[in-house]
Amino acid sequence: MFGAQGKAVHQCDRGWAPVFLDREQSISLMSVGFLLEKPDEAVVWRGPKKNALIKQFVSDVAWGELDYLVVDTPPGTSDEHMAAIEALRAYQPLGALVVTTPQAVSVGDVRRELTFCRKTGLRVMGVVENMSGFTCPHCKECTSVFSRGGGEELARLAGVPFLGSVPLDPELMRSLEEGHDFIREFPGSPTFTALISIAQKILDATPACLP
Repeated sequence: MFGAQGKAVHQCDRGWAPVFLDREQSISLMSVGFLLEKPDEAVVWRGPKKNALIKQFVSDVAWGELDYLVVDTPPGTSDEHMAAIEALRAYQPLGALVVTTPQAVSVGDVRRELTFCRKTGLRVMGVVENMSGFTCPHCKECTSVFSRGGGEELARLAGVPFLGSVPLDPELMRSLEEGHDFIREFPGSPTFTALISIAQKILDATPACLP
């Protein structure tokens, strides 16, 4: 999505240097994918080794001064999620952004994630409904291919903010697949409006915490 394939992590005097996406070093990335010799190599690690790497990604990477640190986790409530929360707790994380699709099965899984956040003392910043309808690339009309409104109902029942819905959009998917900047290339898309609205709500609720 960021066009960072083939980039490598290097050692510096402060630990690992993250992968920077531009000369200004405005966005930096760290992923286990940068540590693999081959992109198709599977990571077959037991819990303690995975948890130790998560802690390293927080404490042993030369992040420098950050406006925001975004941790993208897979769905679920596994040991990796616990390790990430414990590694970040000392830095007072702003909270979790929970993403669901509208179907009942997905909403049920995400409901358990909300319970996980409450039990671990992690604030829920809000819920986003992804794949909420299909945006036609020709007429821009949005059709509900799946059910609709599951994310909003979940947020209401959980008493957390509903931040918005993001439709299925072929132009967005193509941009992500090819590593292009969707925001700049398709400013007239309804998906652009949805993404900007969600981002603005997050920014308004969580001002950057600079040292």
